[in-house]
Amino acid sequence: MKIELERQTIEVHVSYGPRKKMTIQIDPTGLVTVKAPNGTGQDVVMNAVKQHGEKILKQLQAIEQTRAAVPQLKEYQDKGKFLHLGKYHVLQELIETENRSEEELKRDLKKFYFSSCKKVIQERLPIYQKQLKVNPKTVEIVESRTKWGSCSSDKHLTFNYRLAMAPVEVIDYVIIHELCHLTHMNHDRSFWRRVGSVMPDYKEKEQFLARYGQAMTL
Repeated sequence: MKIELERQTIEVHVSYGPRKKMTIQIDPTGLVTVKAPNGTGQDVVMNAVKQHGEKILKQLQAIEQTRAAVPQLKEYQDKGKFLHLGKYHVLQELIETENRSEEELKRDLKKFYFSSCKKVIQERLPIYQKQLKVNPKTVEIVESRTKWGSCSSDKHLTFNYRLAMAPVEVIDYVIIHELCHLTHMNHDRSFWRRVGSVMPDYKEKEQFLARYGQAMTL
């Protein structure tokens, strides 16, 4: 669900369950989740989020400032180390570095990650499409500071190019997660049961992204 707060559009995930009260949570990555009682209408959820809009925006801004304050330790030189598919490689193993400026190296490395992510997604997506018996309309590799993947109501999937830095099994988790949203748009019990039916240890992959996500940057 997308909600506009003070001219900013934020993505809100709604989780329904047998609870009495509605709660709003924001995790360290900036993901806004509303936990609502079963049967709660979307208008009620939207009004609750808007009612706490100022507080939510302040928390999101604080998370963004914390991210920006993380020191950039990347060394754009031959021996600088960068993650690719869960392992560190020196820069010259990933892209051509000879006679390149730092700006050119940054640009070429990002292109490399986009290409690598696209290749892995194209290879792995059909495996889980077959298992889950779903078909997205479109798939796109994008740049995002807050999301590893997304699924829109019109079955458009996106994947963050930075996933190319993660182990393949973590990329698989994000693929499965977004494919399951094609039939379960919310993070309800049915959704997580579906994810778990394909990847029982999915929580470990979530923990990996939460723990190492900040290191998966350029």
